[in-house]
Amino acid sequence: MSESNQQIHGVIFDMDGVLCDSEPFICEAACRLFAERYGVEVKPEDFIPFVGTGENRYLGGVAEKYNIHLDIEADKQRTYEIYLQIIQGRLQPLPGVHEFITLCYQHNLRLAVATSADRIKMEGNLHEIGLTPDSFDACVTGNDIERKKPHPDIFLHAAMRLGFPAEACLVIEDAPNGVEAAKAAGAWCLGLTSSFPQEHLRSAGADWIAPDLAQVPQEVLNLIAAPSTPQP
Repeated sequence: MSESNQQIHGVIFDMDGVLCDSEPFICEAACRLFAERYGVEVKPEDFIPFVGTGENRYLGGVAEKYNIHLDIEADKQRTYEIYLQIIQGRLQPLPGVHEFITLCYQHNLRLAVATSADRIKMEGNLHEIGLTPDSFDACVTGNDIERKKPHPDIFLHAAMRLGFPAEACLVIEDAPNGVEAAKAAGAWCLGLTSSFPQEHLRSAGADWIAPDLAQVPQEVLNLIAAPSTPQP
């Protein structure tokens, strides 16, 4: 579908790298977890291939590299305990987040958060950046789906929760796995270069690229502002 006849009824936000940059903090927490429970010093770069895939894979992928057998639920819980402590007063919204959300609501769009993270992390992040789950019409987390990104399930579920087909939604992502998931769902995708270079996002299929939500391309703003009749 061309931009000229596309209508956007919903906007679906990934969380990490889109609303806030929590990657350094979850990485720090995970590194502490491996040192604390397994006596292994893992490296921040070990986690890069698993960004955006959910904490099970984020921890599990690195564990495989070091031949560690995780107690995934207990280890994930401990990682979140560490994480929620270290983000206090440190985690900030990325540029343009509050203004862009306000703009979308001014144009009567429905908004969702769709994150591969567990709900405890989503709620902690939103609280730290001055938002809540009630700031959105729907919230979908890794607890709600089985197949994580790059599978399209999370965005298909979010679009369904908003009441629109994915083709009528704009997904905002920062990771190639997420971009691939958005395009597999049939949605439009704006890729933010907060975590990966633009060529990686383009290769994954992003329709537009921006540094952050304070610098959204005019073509995207035009789609958001286009008059439309929402379809329930």
